[in-house]
This record gives sequence, C-alpha cells and structure tokens, in this order.
Amino acid sequence: MKKNTVVIGAQWGDEGKGKIVDLLARQADAVARFQGGANAGHTVKANGREFVLHLLPSGIVHPKKLCFIGNGVVLDPQSLMEEIAQVRSQGIKVEGRLKISPLCNLTMPYHKMLDRARESQGPGAIGTTGRGIGPSYIDKVGRLGIRLGDLLQFDAFAHKLKENLKEKNFLLKNYYRASPASYDAIIREYRKYPALLKPYLADVSLLLNQLMASGKKVLFEGAQGTFLDIDFGTYPFVTSSSTISGGACTGLGIGPAGVGSVLLVAKAYTTRVGNGPFPAEFDPRMADFIRRKAGDEFGRTTGRPRRCGWFDAVMIKRAVQVNGADQMAVTKLDVLDGIKKLKIATSYGIKGGGYPWTTEELARCRVRYITLPGWDQPTGGVRSYAKLPANAKRYLQTIEKLTGAKISIVSVGPDREATILRA
Repeated sequence: MKKNTVVIGAQWGDEGKGKIVDLLARQADAVARFQGGANAGHTVKANGREFVLHLLPSGIVHPKKLCFIGNGVVLDPQSLMEEIAQVRSQGIKVEGRLKISPLCNLTMPYHKMLDRARESQGPGAIGTTGRGIGPSYIDKVGRLGIRLGDLLQFDAFAHKLKENLKEKNFLLKNYYRASPASYDAIIREYRKYPALLKPYLADVSLLLNQLMASGKKVLFEGAQGTFLDIDFGTYPFVTSSSTISGGACTGLGIGPAGVGSVLLVAKAYTTRVGNGPFPAEFDPRMADFIRRKAGDEFGRTTGRPRRCGWFDAVMIKRAVQVNGADQMAVTKLDVLDGIKKLKIATSYGIKGGGYPWTTEELARCRVRYITLPGWDQPTGGVRSYAKLPANAKRYLQTIEKLTGAKISIVSVGPDREATILRA
C-alpha cells in the first residue's frame, strides 16, 4: 500500500472487506471507518482467532495502528461498548488507539424499535438488519438526530431525547401498534456513556488531515457495498448512507486530494442478503450448493442465508465507474474449485447498453452470459499467481478485461495467509 487507499465493497456487501483491510493495515499507519453503523459485519481471521467487527475498524486487531470512527457513522453506544469488551477479552488494547468523532449521530433504542416495526409490516419490507440504521440516518438528515457529543451535556441530551420521543412514540403506538420507548429506561442506560465514551472523543477530521500531511498512510474502510449505496444502489433496497468512495470524504472530513487509490473488493461470484433485484442469481439448487461449499454464506450481522449468483461483470464495471477504482481484490476464488463450467454476466440486454435507472428495469433485464471452463486443482494452498490453475487465471483475466480494473489481490481462503498478492 503506497498511497492512502479507500477499500469499498463492489457488490451488495459481504465481499470479504474485513480480511482485505486487515491485510493492508499492516502497511498503513491508521484505519478509518466513514459510514454505516452496527449493521456492518467485518470478519478478520488471524493467528487462529476470529474477530467479527460491526463498528470498530478492522485495523483494531493490529496493536500499533490508530483507528478512527468518522462523523459519517451512526453509532450505537451499547453495541460499541460490547464490541470493545469483546476485543479486550481477546487481548486487544483499545485505549489510546481508538478515536471517535463527536459529530457521529447516535443510534438510539427507539431507532431499532422503529426499524423492526417497519420491517414487520410485510409487503415492501427492505430486509434490513433491524439495527436501526435507516431511522438513525432519517433523523440525521431531518436535523432531529442526537450526536455523540451531546452526551457530554447530559441535560441537553435529556431534553432532545424527550422531544424526539414525542414523535417516535406517537408513530410506534398509533401507526405501528407497537409498544412505546421508555424515556426513564433510556436515561438510566445512557447516564453511564459520557464517562465511558469521553476518552475516545477527538477531532477526527483534524487528526486525519495532520497524519496525511506528515506523510502517514491511511486506510479508509467502507461498509456494506456499492449497490447498497443510497444513490447508486438498487434503491429502495439499499442502506441509508453513501457506501461509495466519495463517502470517505464527507464521512471523515478529508478532501478528495487525500485519496490516492480506490480498491474494490468483489467475490469471485455474487451474493446479497435481503430483498431486491439480483440479475445473475442462481437457481435454488445451485445457490444451496454454493452456500454449502463456501460454508459461511450467512450474514454476519443477521445470520440470514445469503442469496448467491454468478459473477456479474456489468455491475462491477458500474462499481469501477462510480468509485473511480484503480484496483480490485477478488475473494473466495477457492469456492469455485471443481465447478466444471463457470458463467459471467456480461450484458443485461438493455437497448443502448447502459445501466438500468430503476429497480423495476433491473428486475426485468435479460442477462447474457459467457461460459468459461472451470478447474479441478484446489487453489486454497496457492500463494503465487503464477501457480494458479490456467483456467483460474483465465477466469480472473476475463474479469479484468470486462470490468476495466486490475486485480491486485486474490483471496483463496478466510485466513490472512490465504492470499495472493500481484505486483
């Protein structure tokens, strides 16, 4: 990693970003999260240990790396403290290394209650994680949000909470026919957070800009994936933040000139959790086969089985475009070992060849594929690109040609060491 680098999911999340960030963090001085919340689920496996991180940057498992949570993140204090306790129990020191922007909006208990109530309505459900992310961002944009820094002025926090609950409880009781949130219970729980969180608060924008000005290298860690972006994703089946590379600037308070490289992370096939169109989706039999072969195609945050499909070069080419990506990491290549024929989606059959503007159009598209021969040799033990099976290299070279991005990293297993780096 020679430059400040943004790592972005190229698909619908779950691409293996946690492993790639963990890998690159060895060459970085700091790692920064810039959007999303506790709906993220980044898995890092190293030295026989597994870390599942939702809010903490994946660089936290590297003892000497600074870690930042920027203003673009919506922060659930309960989830954060549980996660800090978890990594501490695994021998990771957090104090002095974790810096959190006081400008983060809080995910409150009533946000999670509203999220679950909306999802329970049946038809039209987005398929969210139920972690309150959408309602948190609604309040942020609606200028109703409570920020992390507000906790330090607890009387002001209590006043904002009381005002917010008037509207939230009206909705919960009268529209969703659900139980209201308790002001007293929230106050009791949140009284402990000012003392617990104050040591971590810092001007993240200032510190990051100072680091970059001094020549230090920063890794910017995205959550979810390009096609869950609030603008460029499969709207409305998306998350509520900007998941593309531009979100690193607004979510951390850095200028575009600070970003030197954008690395997309894509699986060697495609998955998504939740509802929404999926042009290259497998039939149920093939999806079940891949889930069993991969062994872990279940959401890290929700536990839901992931929908699976062929590699979609149309969407990845779009992801390269909207992110300005100059390199790509392909993960889970080993899952395709032994499959006789592999398909890659190359066209949606749309007149003019453009990308669909609407979700309805995307759902109706007629996908065209090319078929490539698979390989029988196992790739899980390969550590050199030159030693990959010929057909595996042909598969990767075809992806490069179709998407316009150079593949710089190939992952052939979940462990940190199961990685091939290309010069």
